[in-house]
Amino acid sequence: MLVVATIAILVTMALALVRAFLGPSVYERVQAVNMVGTKTVLLIAVSGFLSGRPEWLDLALLYALINFIAMIALLRVSKFGNLARDEEYKH
Repeated sequence: MLVVATIAILVTMALALVRAFLGPSVYERVQAVNMVGTKTVLLIAVSGFLSGRPEWLDLALLYALINFIAMIALLRVSKFGNLARDEEYKH
């Protein structure tokens, strides 16, 4: 059953990668990349359960936090062009 879940996660990751390359707008591409990151977290968790290594769940949680921060940074760069606000540094 978990092997089927792993295959399903890999298929949805492939579909998300196709959307990331073909997405008509930047925001749809960012959303597809975020989906790949989320599916990677699921893949790490399922792989850890399949291999009998529950400590991989800690790695999955760490990757989820890194993915969240990276998406915030990516959206900020796509909106403003950099990570800092220009108004704060004009003084």
